[in-house]
Amino acid sequence: MTDHRHQPTPITPADIERWRTAFEAEPRHRTAMNAVTKTTVRSVAMARRAVVRHNHTFSHVVKAGAATSQNGSGRCWMFAGLNTFRMAAAEGMNLEDFELSQNYPMFWDKLEKANYFLESILRTLDEPTDGRLIAWLMQAPVQDGGQWDMFVNLVRRYGVVPKEAMPETESSGNTGMLNDRLTVRLREDAARLRAAHRAGETVAALRARKDAMLEEVYRILTIHLGEPPRQFLWQWRDKDKEFHRDGVLTPLEFLEKRVPVDLDALVCLIHCPQSSKRFNALYTVDFLGNVVGGQIVRYLNVEMPTLKAAAKEQIVDGKPVWFGCDVGKSFDRDLGLMDMELYDYEDVYGVRFGLDKAERLDYGDSQMTHAMVMTGVDLDDEGNPRKWRVENSWGDKGGDKGFMAMTDAWFDEYVYEVVVEKARLSPELQAVLETDPIPLPPWDPMGALAVAP
Repeated sequence: MTDHRHQPTPITPADIERWRTAFEAEPRHRTAMNAVTKTTVRSVAMARRAVVRHNHTFSHVVKAGAATSQNGSGRCWMFAGLNTFRMAAAEGMNLEDFELSQNYPMFWDKLEKANYFLESILRTLDEPTDGRLIAWLMQAPVQDGGQWDMFVNLVRRYGVVPKEAMPETESSGNTGMLNDRLTVRLREDAARLRAAHRAGETVAALRARKDAMLEEVYRILTIHLGEPPRQFLWQWRDKDKEFHRDGVLTPLEFLEKRVPVDLDALVCLIHCPQSSKRFNALYTVDFLGNVVGGQIVRYLNVEMPTLKAAAKEQIVDGKPVWFGCDVGKSFDRDLGLMDMELYDYEDVYGVRFGLDKAERLDYGDSQMTHAMVMTGVDLDDEGNPRKWRVENSWGDKGGDKGFMAMTDAWFDEYVYEVVVEKARLSPELQAVLETDPIPLPPWDPMGALAVAP
């Protein structure tokens, strides 16, 4: 039986005339049209009051180095990860500033992602080629993005090196062509593995194919990014002009000797208020990762006051906080300001925008897109956060020499993840960390990767 209530209705000339008359009857609509047809709607909608009340002064600040730049790449999560402990390394070596190589973990991340992708193909050989899972796997086999646990896997397996030991290359800062060539290669590899499986090849033969495929990936990466150092001579002159030499170190030895970080002490908290998720529960995401056999992605979903309190406490204690957010919302790059009141689109359009955080996740309007580091918080007289200082990785242009300000209201709406010390959680939440994580499908919004360039 046909439900006539849901029959499609076309736009009629009468509809258009009614809408045109309503538009012409309101002078502010014509004023908005005159303004927006001459300049960007962002410029027209920018709220002057939000701009003038903005400043870069904070009650509590963590020592940070000069702003870094990921250039035309999506390595924000790597830059943010390395920036959380580079100044601790600098202090240990009595340096004013210090930068770790971002090209080095990028090389290994792409090699590991290629292996992770090919292993995922071997896991799904009997899935239909036109099914949702294979389509999802084919989207971006080796894109630049990542998550905290993926960063941990790289540091644990490969260590870190000073920037001078593996400096940037043209392709590390502009990854488009490298990613394009690797993606084409890996999609073809997937097609060949699946065809060989249909032809009856043995598991051993398929794995031999995979090994040859990875050798090609290694070759491509080395051509674009250079050879990652197996060892290097480390020596430096500190800020008091004293000379030091550690001798020849491997990347793992350098990590142990010069980079004071306890990765086991840290946990990724998320705030996901969707009705499909539970608070105070542990989650993971199927087919999301980079290192086969490494640490899986784990998220502890907590309510916002819990997440925010842990971040605030860590900053007050002088330690930075890695975090993931949707950076493109209510944000101005030149001002370095993230503020829910920065743009008044409702006044420009005469249209109310009212999705809440859960609805934005449910309907694809928001997800985590970028990772940065919180290096300060501005507390009021009662100890409540007013705004947060943010170390970005887009160079020193904009904001306060590359550092940004995030209002606390913006934090509530668009921050999705923070990495804090487990000890800052209640005993009950620490116990949840020992439970088996609930798996989410690969396309869940909590599976989004930080990849904003």
